[in-house]
Amino acid sequence: MAPSSPSITSRARTPKMSEKMPDYDASAIEVLEGLEAVRKRPGMYIGGTGSGGLTHLLWEMIDNAVDEAAAGHGKLIEITLHDDGSYEVIDRGRGIPIDIKHDNITAVEVVFTELHAGGKFGNGAYGASGGLHGVGASVVNALSSRMEVDVNRKGATHRLEFKDRIAGHTDSAGRFRASHKLKRVGRVSAGRTGTRVRFWPDAGIFDPAATVDFDEVRERIEQVCFLVPKVKISIADRRRDPAVVEQIVSSGGLGDFVDKLSGDNEPVTGLIRLTGSESFTERVPVDGKLTDVERQCDVEIAMRWTRSYDTRIVGFVNTIPTPEGGTHIAGFERALTASVNTALSEADPRKLRRLKDDARAQREDAQEGLIAVVRATFAEPQFRGQTKRELGTPQVQRIVANVVREGLRAWFDGSAPGSRKVHVRALIDKLADAVLNRVESRRALDQRRKAAALGSNGMPDKLADCRLHPDGELLIVEGDSAAGPAKRARDSAWQAVLPLRGKVVNAGKGTLRAVLDNAEATALFTALGAGSGPDFDADGCRYERVVLLADADVDGSHIRCLVLTLMYHYMRPLLEAGRVYAAQPPTHAFTIGQEKRFVYSEAERDALMAELDTAGRRYRLTRFKGLGEMDDDELFETTLNPETRVLRKITLGEARASQEQAKRAFSVMMGAAVEPRREFIVKHSSDYGQALDI
Repeated sequence: MAPSSPSITSRARTPKMSEKMPDYDASAIEVLEGLEAVRKRPGMYIGGTGSGGLTHLLWEMIDNAVDEAAAGHGKLIEITLHDDGSYEVIDRGRGIPIDIKHDNITAVEVVFTELHAGGKFGNGAYGASGGLHGVGASVVNALSSRMEVDVNRKGATHRLEFKDRIAGHTDSAGRFRASHKLKRVGRVSAGRTGTRVRFWPDAGIFDPAATVDFDEVRERIEQVCFLVPKVKISIADRRRDPAVVEQIVSSGGLGDFVDKLSGDNEPVTGLIRLTGSESFTERVPVDGKLTDVERQCDVEIAMRWTRSYDTRIVGFVNTIPTPEGGTHIAGFERALTASVNTALSEADPRKLRRLKDDARAQREDAQEGLIAVVRATFAEPQFRGQTKRELGTPQVQRIVANVVREGLRAWFDGSAPGSRKVHVRALIDKLADAVLNRVESRRALDQRRKAAALGSNGMPDKLADCRLHPDGELLIVEGDSAAGPAKRARDSAWQAVLPLRGKVVNAGKGTLRAVLDNAEATALFTALGAGSGPDFDADGCRYERVVLLADADVDGSHIRCLVLTLMYHYMRPLLEAGRVYAAQPPTHAFTIGQEKRFVYSEAERDALMAELDTAGRRYRLTRFKGLGEMDDDELFETTLNPETRVLRKITLGEARASQEQAKRAFSVMMGAAVEPRREFIVKHSSDYGQALDI
């Protein structure tokens, strides 16, 4: 048997500093001519080389045909998916101009071979169009191996073919010859105009599995018919046997679209139509200079609320769908939520009164069961990306918001055409239910989250329990950083670890509700298993003692005070029985040769340093900023090992005077009243090394 081949991992080799790198000079600058930039980075223009990108080529051709129909030129568009892998779009528009543009090159060739060439740059050929960058037709040619363009103008059909992006014609023998001239291939009536484009996508560019889905095309075409009423579009899929041919037309516009999207859902309101128009000023380059240009933006919205909980908002700019939204959808949603809240405030439904500050509708409440189609129409929209999936023109957000705000105000007060009181009341009731359900669901979720903090055994999920009960001890550590080493270094037979990840409530001034709602306090009550407050039963506690493991710094002292305050108010029998301890972690470690010595205060540190310096001993000093910085052995020796650790018992004392002193200390230092705490700090500040000047 032949030996198996070794596994080899290929990785890019990084040149050493001593190796000669290629010179970076003018010869390293590459210029991509013509359409090569598109072929080099197709994803920048069509989004990718899969099915989505392939379908986008067809969209570009369809959009051009629809723009002609929307401008009032021709009401018939024919789309064919051929069985040879090509795609064809025919319109009855004005036809691409066939006259010479420059250098004996016709406008037809310029449109399909030069980027940013077209009739949609504000020169009056189109008032509002889907295409706007002038790259659609040329991108389709750039990513096709072959293309045929027929233009009907001046009583004849004029043809120009492209093979690998080169213009020319195929002769009767099947040979392709480069040429800039248009070839007359037929006669038509003098009044007939239009354009036919058929293209074969380049198989070397697109993924082998890339395909155009008939149902997706049909859905897009159906949308177009809603946007451009009375336009008739036929689509034929000749890849199937037998071929499938459908013809789609709509006369009801966006209202028909909403009806279709609503399906069988029971309506709450009738169809609501909002329309409006405003102008805005946009600063754009004109002849190389930034110039203020005034635009007219028309807004048309059709919407309806249904009994469903699903939301469907579809946006369009001119005839282009914007599945990723944009400024027009943002304006619609913002004004919708504001209008709903105004209507709820004026109606003041009884069911929301008990919610008080929570009675305001949020975005999801206002949109529950909403079906809406939002369309903004204006010249030269600015999209975010060539694929035109999201509108970026900022001024449109304000315009759409104004139309929605004014239209819905009139609908809610009954002054808008088609507004009926029964529908308004039904919608107010539905919106109030949506708010109420969301608030109650959120409160229920909070309760479930608290329950989820408990493991399957009823204990807090973050508790690493021990096996011996009630003879063990519970180690309360500060955060996850200390919990990891503590869990590894402990004796799991009798030591349990409970990390406190959040801030413990100050039980000295917090209400009972605040304490019971605090996740860390609840976790501690549950872990000890002895209840809380007057019902706390020390005999039923699951552990013999509780040990507080906090860092030897100000933050650690603060957390220790908060836990002790909680115990004093809600688990006092543990303190009275002397079953609560505070671990004394070291502040520094001295490494002296192979020996390690720990000190627990700065005074001990200074004394040991003086001793070692006097003896001429060399040492390394380590300061512990927290328990999480100790390794497992250090933590075990200093805070977990009963034979070497230092614990401080926390007691209240048996004498009545001691009990009163503890009560007074907790009241002054942790209570709700600020003035006694201030007086104490001012009075005793000098005892801690610095008097306060107040």
